[in-house]
Amino acid sequence: MSTTMHAIVYHGPGHKAWEEVPKPTVQADTDAVVKVDTVTICGTDLHILKGDVAAVTDGRILGHEAVGTVEEVGPGVKNVKPGDRVLVSCITACGACRYCRDGSYGQCIGGGGWILGHKIDGTQAEYVRVPFADTSTYAVPEGVTDEEVLMLADIGPTGYEVGVLNGRVRPGDVVAVVGAGPVGLSAIMGAKLFSPAHVVAIDLADARLEAAKQFGADVTVNPSHEDAVSVVRALTQGLGADVAIEAVGVAATFEQCTALVRPGGTVANVGVHGGPASLHLEELWIKNVTITTGLVDTYSTPTLLRLLATHQVDLARFVTHRFAMADFLDAYDTFARAAETGALKVVLTG
Repeated sequence: MSTTMHAIVYHGPGHKAWEEVPKPTVQADTDAVVKVDTVTICGTDLHILKGDVAAVTDGRILGHEAVGTVEEVGPGVKNVKPGDRVLVSCITACGACRYCRDGSYGQCIGGGGWILGHKIDGTQAEYVRVPFADTSTYAVPEGVTDEEVLMLADIGPTGYEVGVLNGRVRPGDVVAVVGAGPVGLSAIMGAKLFSPAHVVAIDLADARLEAAKQFGADVTVNPSHEDAVSVVRALTQGLGADVAIEAVGVAATFEQCTALVRPGGTVANVGVHGGPASLHLEELWIKNVTITTGLVDTYSTPTLLRLLATHQVDLARFVTHRFAMADFLDAYDTFARAAETGALKVVLTG
């Protein structure tokens, strides 16, 4: 059996390569080694390649989303066995620390949190080592495809938890989602589960606004053509959005959300920010506005898997481009040029 594999390796800002590296092995009793069958690229990976995530160092295998087949487990793994088809979550949970006991797995201090493709080697490879396999993988339900389940490794729970649930979306709300990329679309889809009065999608790319309509947005705004604040206020008797969800990760879109939200409303920041943003407290201090931030915890993954298995959510529509794993660099190019290519999620198979 080969002791090497191929993987996407980070070599500093702007540099990556599909190269031969050692195949992972079980290092701790609670590890599993998973053969990666289906994998994708996240917007966060693009932030890493821009140099926005300093903890990612030269030589790191990227990626934190995969569906695969368990090949080997450590002696401490109880619920996962070789041959199992599993979702590898973007968040690793030790299951025992203070944060994990509270369901805040993203903040795990017992060796987990967001570590794959960040602090340890990730999933954009032919094999991946998954620590704490019992609490960091999920059995794939019968009757659903790898591609559908893959959308719940990160974007599904991220948009739902950090956008919709943190934003406290309620029936009858007007929800403004700034950024109609994969996570923004996930937030739109999640918001629709709560019967909002209107979901407004705001993006500079008309192709993504068209996608937003497919995911449930009933109003779309391209800020290069019209003023988003005026559109939202016209829908809300001049008040503003009940919930404004930031799903891009740049200063301008965060500041746009604080302008969109009504007094007493919530700004839920989901985007990965690589620089500071201005917080206009001189305007916000008197408005009772709540601002939330968050790294996904994936506590909602079991719920979303049930919704997927019973066809209450349609995740297949996220996938716009498919590649063989050997064509990873082409997949990155397509995903990075999403405004031109129309890419939402690219999927690679081994």
